Amino acid sequence: ASCFRCLDMEGVAVRAGHHCCQPLHKAVGHSHSARASLYIYNNKEDIDKFIEHLQDTLSFFGSLEGDNDGDGSDEEFVPFI
Repeated sequence: ASCFRCLDMEGVAVRAGHHCCQPLHKAVGHSHSARASLYIYNNKEDIDKFIEHLQDTLSFFGSLEGDNDGDGSDEEFVPFI
């Protein structure tokens, strides 16, 4: 699973992909990113729901960090930029 799929399962819509910024992704060492967009039709409850589910998703992926493959690497995992 990925960050955007976890958020989608919670009813939070985000856009995942390159977002026309492949050079930035390459510079920061990521193949893609996810983004959330707000507009005038979003209210405080929508934003609170997004923050809550984002924190839960980041906690989930953060719990997966570490050297699980035994190769000695400890690359930082950043699921949402």
